[in-house]
Amino acid sequence: MRVSEADILFVPGLGGSGPGHWQHRWAEKFSSGRTVDLPELDRPDFSAWTSAIVEAAAACEKPVVLIGHSLGSLAIVHAMQDMHGPDAANDAGTPVRAAFLVTPPSARVLEKLDVIDPAFADIPAAPLPFPSLVIASRDDPYATMEESESMALDWGAQVVDAGEAGHINADSGHGPWPEGLMRLATFMARLK
Repeated sequence: MRVSEADILFVPGLGGSGPGHWQHRWAEKFSSGRTVDLPELDRPDFSAWTSAIVEAAAACEKPVVLIGHSLGSLAIVHAMQDMHGPDAANDAGTPVRAAFLVTPPSARVLEKLDVIDPAFADIPAAPLPFPSLVIASRDDPYATMEESESMALDWGAQVVDAGEAGHINADSGHGPWPEGLMRLATFMARLK
């Protein structure tokens, strides 16, 4: 599948992922890309964020690929559990075809952040009903490599070790993030 054949929905993290972030750059670059309008970016509300993702995906006309960063990655996983319920693996009617999840934070870290709704820390352990990829960093301050691998295993996602890449955001030197674009292209080429 090519990027142009899908609706690409970007789900930012806490604070909207910040200026110069690769998500903003990619959303502007992709003709079929847009950022999900999440309320209260600085004080994420679990119900509002997951509802916004479900509504945005349901409104799409093409197959949907979700691209999340940090808390946005976890919001995607939560929203897809809500959208599909316990029989998610058998739900072929979903508009969502894949998820590209970059540096999801661990429950251990989320529990220490007062500005984030505690419901996010109850991280689903059920497999996602579509192909998914977790990009993990060995020195991410929000999750250890082991925590990232454990979440990916629970979700049935492939793990990509990005090495020592920080939180893979503008602060860690990943503004345009061309390596991520190449990884996304490879991932999408395998989708039907």
